[in-house]
Amino acid sequence: MPERILTYLPPFYRDIFDFVKLAEAESVELDSLEAAVQRLFDDQFAMTASADAVKRRERMLGIQADLQSESLDFRRKRLVNRYSTKPPFTLRYLQEQLDALVGKGMTIVSVDPQNFILYVTTNIENANVFKEVQHTIETIKPANLLYQQNTSLSDDIVFEEHISAQSISWNYKLDGSWKLGEKPFATLGPEVIVK
Repeated sequence: MPERILTYLPPFYRDIFDFVKLAEAESVELDSLEAAVQRLFDDQFAMTASADAVKRRERMLGIQADLQSESLDFRRKRLVNRYSTKPPFTLRYLQEQLDALVGKGMTIVSVDPQNFILYVTTNIENANVFKEVQHTIETIKPANLLYQQNTSLSDDIVFEEHISAQSISWNYKLDGSWKLGEKPFATLGPEVIVK
């Protein structure tokens, strides 16, 4: 570790105990300084910011974070979402924002222009993410549209294919010899599964 400093000094300083110990102490300080500079650089970006930097940015944006139920990763995504919701807005932009926030395919955005209704169909189980989706929609949607939330359920559907045949016997003929209501029009035979 003292080699970090001693390489810059003349070779005869390597044999002096005081200079070796001084180089060790300076190396620790330089490592600490390097880590602080890297932390400062990382704090400049929302997705790499430390918890303290995220907290400072949340205060600036007026966000009250719930530290018990919200992860640091979610709080970072919320910051990016809040910073990137600036006008002008389109339906596609809202869909992209919600896909980035929740995940692709978890929300579907549509508009009924005749009735001025914005429909957002979601499949979200996390309450914090749901609140952030509502905030995003209320921030982005135009004032003349009414926001209608629809909930969807995610489930798997299994299809099975069967082919069956059934014989039909007609009880009446169109020659005038039949009496209406005496017998059913047709009699169905047993259903046989072909495949």
